[in-house]
Amino acid sequence: MPAFKYEALTEAGRPANGLVEADSPRAARSQLRGMGLVPLQVQAVQQQAEGAAGSRWARRVFKPSTLAIWTRQLAGLVGSGLTIERALTALADEAEDPRQAELLAQLRAEVNAGSAFARALATAPREFNDVYRAVVAAGEQSGALGQVLERLADDLEQRQELRSKLLGAIAYPAIVSFFAVIIITFLVTYVVPQVAGVFAQSKKALPMLTQVMLGLSSFVRNWGWLVVLLLIAGGLALAIALRRPAFRRRFDAGLLRAPLIGRLARGYNGARFAATLAMLAGAGVPILKALQAAAETLSNAAMRADAMETLVQVREGAPLGSALAGKKRFPGLLAMFARLGEQTGSLPQMLDRAARQLSIEVQRRAMALATMLEPLLIVGMGAVVMLIVLSVLLPIIEMNAMAGR
Repeated sequence: MPAFKYEALTEAGRPANGLVEADSPRAARSQLRGMGLVPLQVQAVQQQAEGAAGSRWARRVFKPSTLAIWTRQLAGLVGSGLTIERALTALADEAEDPRQAELLAQLRAEVNAGSAFARALATAPREFNDVYRAVVAAGEQSGALGQVLERLADDLEQRQELRSKLLGAIAYPAIVSFFAVIIITFLVTYVVPQVAGVFAQSKKALPMLTQVMLGLSSFVRNWGWLVVLLLIAGGLALAIALRRPAFRRRFDAGLLRAPLIGRLARGYNGARFAATLAMLAGAGVPILKALQAAAETLSNAAMRADAMETLVQVREGAPLGSALAGKKRFPGLLAMFARLGEQTGSLPQMLDRAARQLSIEVQRRAMALATMLEPLLIVGMGAVVMLIVLSVLLPIIEMNAMAGR
């Protein structure tokens, strides 16, 4: 039975809104009148969701962390014996976000109409991606939806944990760099000219370092806006160019060859690919479909292209381990564990082990990089500030030396 969002007035003239289920908008209005309400607007939740999905800037209902929690709650309800319909009803009643309640009402309406749960999730593709829906469909077909949802929640939580640790590792260097640029810009554009201007009246030749700082200060004050505009224009041009698949593939391939960031990118994407493939294969999804879905989760276009080539080779009869071994952008550990999994008949377990080891390695490298960058940034900022201070102190020292003669 479809769900409808309504806006109405009570008998006392107060506004009221909420959700009702009815066969049609007309039946929904009749139901509202039976409740003593005067309907003002009745709109199908599915139509409203489709309109929001069409908006490019629409905010998602589920954040990654929220989706993991919601999936865990749904898995617990389904595992305890509740049907999908009753589980969605319970979660909708407990939802604090009205948009989340509307989305769950839409899913419940689709299930009530006879759709499978995975098909109902397809009505909200921005909230539930292809991998999510494929895992749910496999769980429905196998009759173990509760266990599959638990596994899916574990994967979402592990992915979010890895992402949070990577962001945490680069947060401190990024903050230090940001404030260092602000402080140095302030010193160069304001402090240096103010102090050096006092000594310029003495008509004495200023030290070379002071002259260099004054020239730099003049350039920043006169042309700094142009430099900022050029940086913004360059960023926009790069963003536009990255929308072209060929350029994006070349750019991402070059990123993988970078000394430090390249290994992190390879490890992160390899861990994500292995974890997704392990989850899908463990849920019973055919290997070709699992490979395609896992390839689409890769953020690096070059590695995504290699994953699609791997899919073609597996379709033609090649073992997964051998196909991955020929793709040097993927970590060698992944191909080794895939080969062992095929030989022992435990491919999902071995892929999951590979994903865990790659995640640990990525976290270790990220923390080591952050640990190395922190003192380098502090030393670099200290050196720049020291040069600025010397450019101000050198004229004072020379004047004192001349006065003492």
